[in-house]
This record gives sequence, C-alpha cells and structure tokens, in this order.
Amino acid sequence: MDELNALLLIFLKGTGVSVKIFFLTLLFSLPLGLPLAAARMSKNPFLSLPAKIFMLIVRGTPLILQLIFVYFAPYYIFKKSWDRFTAAIIAMSINYAAYFAEIYRGGIESISQGQYEAGKVLGFTKAQTFFRIILPQVFKRILPATGNEVITLVKDTALAQTIGVSELFRAAQNAASRETSTIPIFIAGIFYFIMNWIVSAIFARLEKKLDYYK
Repeated sequence: MDELNALLLIFLKGTGVSVKIFFLTLLFSLPLGLPLAAARMSKNPFLSLPAKIFMLIVRGTPLILQLIFVYFAPYYIFKKSWDRFTAAIIAMSINYAAYFAEIYRGGIESISQGQYEAGKVLGFTKAQTFFRIILPQVFKRILPATGNEVITLVKDTALAQTIGVSELFRAAQNAASRETSTIPIFIAGIFYFIMNWIVSAIFARLEKKLDYYK
C-alpha cells in the first residue's frame, strides 16, 4: 500500500509539471501567433518573407529537435544555457505559435471582403470592424482546429523529457524501470487521456456556446 501511495505521489508530481508546461505554452503561444499571422499576411515582403521562412522551418522540423536546439544552442554560442524547464517552455511556445499563426491566418482569410465593406458602411473604423464583426466569426471558425492543436499539446508535453524535464511520462518511465513493468506507462496513458478528455469537453462547450454564429 505504501508503494502504491508513493507511486501515485510521483505520478501526481509529474502531472503537475506537465500541466505547468501545458498552460505556460498556451499562455505564450496563443498571443504570439497573432503578430506572426499578421506578419505572414502582410503585403510588405520584409515582414511576410521572414514570417514565411520562420513558419516553414518551425513547422517543417520535429518538435523534439527544436527542444534539443533551444536547450543546447545557447551553451555553444554564448557558453550559457537555460534551465531545462525554461528551455522546454521556449521551444514549445515557439513551435505552437507557428501552428496557431497558420490557424489564425486561415480563419481571417476565410471571412469575405463584404464583411469589411459592411462595417465601413455602418461607420465603423477598420479596428472596430475587425474586433466587433470579424474576430467573433474567426474565433468560431478556428475553434475546432485550435482544439485539435491544444489536444496535441497535452500529448506533446511528454517530449519535454527529452531534455530531462521530470514530467509525467518521464516519471512513468522511471517507475517502469524500477518496477521492471510496463504498467506505469499504461497508467500515464490514463492520466493523459483524462487531461485530453477535460480539454475536449471544454472546447465542445465553447463550440456549443458559439452556435449562434452559424
């Protein structure tokens, strides 16, 4: 019984780290995706070209490679390094910002030009038209794609163990090695399933609340 309680405590501690990675990544990547999307859609090539190249590199390389690069590159360049947790947050925030930026861009470009013209006829400024008319519709349209990315993020927190962050999956691996059993890995899978079930339920509720935008 004591061993079970100790194992459960380790899992809960690892889950806490995974949840921190999850929320901090969302905190930074969701707003960072907006200026990145704006730069990507800009008619100015000095803004759009770097944004396109950046997004191509980030979306075209594995997140695990980006985690390793962010953690080790500062040491080789500046002879200084991030702590492991900070490196994980930076790498994952940059990665997900690129994906969210593309989702934002698709949502904004899906709105017809007539909506902007209607706002102008009503006497709205461009900013008022965007925030009062366009943005609520964009939010509704991008919600399913955003939900998919957020669900993926829950699972991707496991990749932080690549650079030694003691999150849920690493805790499960350590427990599995000690117990010479794969049961801790399957238990970790249940924890990830519960977290994703909660995320799915939240997004389903949000979609239901925004049904009036149909």
